[in-house]
Amino acid sequence: MSTAEPRPHRHKPAATRWAVVASLVFMAGVGMVLLFLLTLATRNRALYEQNFAWLVGINTAVAGVLLLVIAWMAVRLALRFKRGKFGSRLLVKLAAIIGLVGFLPGLLIYTVSYQFVARSIESWFDVRVESALAAGLNLGRTTLDTLSADLGNKTRLAADELARQPQATAVLSLDRLREQLSASDIVLWSASGQALGSAGASRFEFSPDRPAPAVLRSVRSSRVLSQIEGLDEGADADAARSGDARIKVLALVGSTGFGIGAEPRYLQVVVPLPPALVTDALAVQQANREYQERALAREGLRRMYIGTLTLALFLAVFGAVLLAVLLGNQLVRPLLVLAEGMREVAQGDLSPKAALTSRDELAGLTRTFAHMTQDLADARAAVQHSMEQVDAARDNLQTILDNLTAGVVVFDEHGRLQSANPGAARILHTPLALHMGQPLSAVPGLEAFATGVAQQFDRFLGEETPHEGGHWQQSFELNADHDSPFEQGITLIARGALLPNNDRLLVFDDVSEMVSAQRAKAWGEVARRLAHEIKNPLTPIQLSAERLAMKLDGKVQPPEQAILNKSVRTIVDQVDAMKRLVNEFRDYARLPAAQLAPTDLNALVRDIAHLYDNAAIPVRCELADDCPLALADPQQVRQILHNLIQNAQDAMAGQTDAWVLLRTRRSDSGQWVRLTLIDQGPGFAEHILKRAFEPYVTTKAKGTGLGLAVVKKIMDEHGGRIDVSNRLTDGKVVGAQVSLSFAVAN
Repeated sequence: MSTAEPRPHRHKPAATRWAVVASLVFMAGVGMVLLFLLTLATRNRALYEQNFAWLVGINTAVAGVLLLVIAWMAVRLALRFKRGKFGSRLLVKLAAIIGLVGFLPGLLIYTVSYQFVARSIESWFDVRVESALAAGLNLGRTTLDTLSADLGNKTRLAADELARQPQATAVLSLDRLREQLSASDIVLWSASGQALGSAGASRFEFSPDRPAPAVLRSVRSSRVLSQIEGLDEGADADAARSGDARIKVLALVGSTGFGIGAEPRYLQVVVPLPPALVTDALAVQQANREYQERALAREGLRRMYIGTLTLALFLAVFGAVLLAVLLGNQLVRPLLVLAEGMREVAQGDLSPKAALTSRDELAGLTRTFAHMTQDLADARAAVQHSMEQVDAARDNLQTILDNLTAGVVVFDEHGRLQSANPGAARILHTPLALHMGQPLSAVPGLEAFATGVAQQFDRFLGEETPHEGGHWQQSFELNADHDSPFEQGITLIARGALLPNNDRLLVFDDVSEMVSAQRAKAWGEVARRLAHEIKNPLTPIQLSAERLAMKLDGKVQPPEQAILNKSVRTIVDQVDAMKRLVNEFRDYARLPAAQLAPTDLNALVRDIAHLYDNAAIPVRCELADDCPLALADPQQVRQILHNLIQNAQDAMAGQTDAWVLLRTRRSDSGQWVRLTLIDQGPGFAEHILKRAFEPYVTTKAKGTGLGLAVVKKIMDEHGGRIDVSNRLTDGKVVGAQVSLSFAVAN
């Protein structure tokens, strides 16, 4: 069993796939970060004013890139769908489902949020809120004005008190006034802006900030000038709470008590504002300012929030669609791998299939399919190996059948030919391959054989008790006639059996030669016994007849003497004939073993032909120049030729212009040397051809019928072959032909 592992799936190059995934993840991450910064900017005015515009631009660009990616994926999906590629419909469904799952909730949230943002912004600018902010701002201003006016009155009284004191005493009174007024700093200025004295923080300053000339002129005309510092537009709340927010009062100190020409002086009092009051005032002022700014930018603020919300929706929807396509691809990829593998398996390709390495169930399904395909490949390899073995066994069996000397024929259950080996065609002398699919009875000349075979199969299949060994066996005699393909009759031993698929098997062999050999052996044994039994009484019979003739010679009357002499001569002649017959039987039974040696048949034929030069029926020769040496016994070949020539001359006795032809040639295969004797006699009768090589089969009146039997026996000793046939011209017998085949000497 093969141990090949499934190959990992390579849908696209790994570097490209990871680059695409990393890019998509990066863009999605950037979009989320920018969306977060965008929402953060809407809550921070300073951040909003500084970065909102370019944040919106970058988010829009990211949304555009995501839209282009989605459009690119949609185009690819449309092309795949148009080409009918497997998984396109499923991918479209998955993308639509996942996209709708992300889009519909996002659209619902967007609608609700839109209504909420639009109405909540309007609620920020309610009339009561604006009135409350205005009232708070007026309250703060009134409080500050009251404190400023009160401090101004107190400073004016203090200035009047200092006006009645000399300058030296007035300077010393500044500390007391500072405590009375709860001031943080008091400075007495001269008309020229020189500090005459101070109490508080300015005491430690070398040059305190002196009032401007315009301020001094204003004080000189109005006698008291008060102002609040540190609460200007844009003032820092922390600075105001740390003391920068204060009330500064500048009052004119009169000079009436000190003579004509005295310069006026100015008393400057600085009192810090309470921190709580400063904080509240700044808060109200800041809230009012922001309220007014937002009231003026109400429509722009609404567009900003709605734009931010819309952009967030686009990013969420585009991200959802992108994730839908990516997740759809992840879900479809295993199905595509399976579809590709199934298509290859359907085409017969059982090579290792792609398998995903992830741990989800679909990837596990691809691995299972890959292992299943591998198992199928291993099973097919095993089946192919088995089929190769079966084919090899079939080839071996076919080779054996082709080289069997026996005939093997297979019929179907209706008796039609299914197959036949060359041995069957050779034995039956019929090209059975031309009759495949036909009944054996349809083959010309084999009707009787087919009928006998069919009867044997019917009897075999109809018997309740099966034959021993599961087959039947029968011998058949196929005679040579005008419709038969045989030149002479043959004897077949046939055996039939039933195959597992209900076909019929017929095996047969030509045992004609074996039957002939058995007959020859039987006749040899008969001849030997007859020669022994007959020869013993012949000599006494002959001697008794001769003694009887000698004893009675001259003792009887002439007529009786003549009868006696004739009878004795008849007895002696018949005894001599009987001796010759017995000697022929003896020679047939005691034929010596052939002494095979390389023999030049051409030279042997010439020597024999010269002996018949003066015969009434001459012997002619047609000898092949390329005739090789034959493996034969020259003495026995001479005996064969003399026997055959004598038979041919006897058959043509009384014919004029008759002759006997001896021809030699090499066979087409080159393994045999063929010696053929041809005459112009009447040929062989049909019944003689069937049993030509059996003893006592002859057409001669005085012949013993052992001639061809002896020739057949000698050829068997040579390992050769003898064939006897009639020569036909236009269907008429014009002579006989005997062919002798000898093996070529190596």
